Amino acid sequence: MDLWRRQLGQVPESVWERAGLQVLILADNGLTALPGAIGRLRALRTLDLGHNRLTSVPPEIGELTGLDGFLYLHDNALGRLPEELGNLTRLRYLNVGENALTALPGSIGRMAGLVELRAQHNRLTALPDAVGDLGSLRELWLRGNELADLPASMGALTELRHLDLRENALPELPRCLAGLPLLRQLDVRGNRLTRLPDWIVELPALEKLDLRWNDCPRDSPLTTELERRGCVVLL
Repeated sequence: MDLWRRQLGQVPESVWERAGLQVLILADNGLTALPGAIGRLRALRTLDLGHNRLTSVPPEIGELTGLDGFLYLHDNALGRLPEELGNLTRLRYLNVGENALTALPGSIGRMAGLVELRAQHNRLTALPDAVGDLGSLRELWLRGNELADLPASMGALTELRHLDLRENALPELPRCLAGLPLLRQLDVRGNRLTRLPDWIVELPALEKLDLRWNDCPRDSPLTTELERRGCVVLL
């Protein structure tokens, strides 16, 4: 059901009676609240709630265990996410960017099906250790937060290919990244880096390293070695 940009203000009650719905698009409708009735739509596989004015998500969202495609919650006014979100173990794509989140729920580690997680442009100062349990994760987008470090558990994300850490507060590249065998693109533009760690040349799959808007030296043996191996280094 596509109800995109209908200026609804609130979701019609008739929607919650459509128990067989597999796709529900409610983006850009000025929604300020979502009732617990959302939990009735057990057949949903994709749910789009982006570009609204939601300040919270009801715990009943955790009852949508059939969600195995996309969940869009971006561009709202969310200050927190319910722990019940972790019940969505089959979900492959989660976008909670452009909100006011100061933390991600610890239950996120139960979302074993996640392949892509977008949490850009929030107020995150740390990530839960449980993020390291996302063994299927291939892309992690964290641009525009307040991260000064990453949990050591992230070293377990052996499927991770793309990591976007732009515009955070990292003083150095966290050691946990050294063990990511499939990491191809690492974007750390606009942090507080002044040097590269020696282990950076040991990332076997690295194809692109973006260091712009940091204070790393332009000429160093490490960047020379990366470029010799075919990695694009942007300074």
